[in-house]
Amino acid sequence: MAKVYDDIDERMTAWIAHQPMFFVATAPLSGDGLVNLSPKGTQGTFRVVDARTFAYLDLTGSGVETVAHLRENGRICVMFCAFDGGPRIVRLHGTGRVLFAADPGFDDALAAFGRAGESRRPQTRAVITVDVGRVSDACGYAVPRMELVEERGILDAWSDTRGPDRIATYHATRNATSIDGLPGLPAPSR
Repeated sequence: MAKVYDDIDERMTAWIAHQPMFFVATAPLSGDGLVNLSPKGTQGTFRVVDARTFAYLDLTGSGVETVAHLRENGRICVMFCAFDGGPRIVRLHGTGRVLFAADPGFDDALAAFGRAGESRRPQTRAVITVDVGRVSDACGYAVPRMELVEERGILDAWSDTRGPDRIATYHATRNATSIDGLPGLPAPSR
């Protein structure tokens, strides 16, 4: 049975840290806008800040829906599923904000991820921080058991071959607006 919690306690924090991936859902305010659901992975890119706050690194991707939706309305739900061990699903609903590389405080926010933040610096478009309003779990009985073989190194290899200037160009041309036309990443400062 589903249970609602007051906050993200230490036991849940430890369980979350063990999960190799999570899913992020957002939506625009427009009734005809598209709901977005994105899988996220890469160890060390998600962290519980405190009992009512979490943050994750928003890495370069082909779309920018989560960033655009958060900039418009802040609504977000993150879901973790246990693919090994006992069945469990955890959902964290809240209000998110986006911190871009050009924003004051970005380097400190990125540094909080330690080595994962430093190694992901070239791919990191933003740090997403969420104030949690609802914490719940569910049984996860229908989630299959799966084994993590390895993380993919494709994004790392992609960014290594491009360098900062080409990645900035990619962000400016491919991540400036969402598929619904909402503002995504800001134009690079000159």
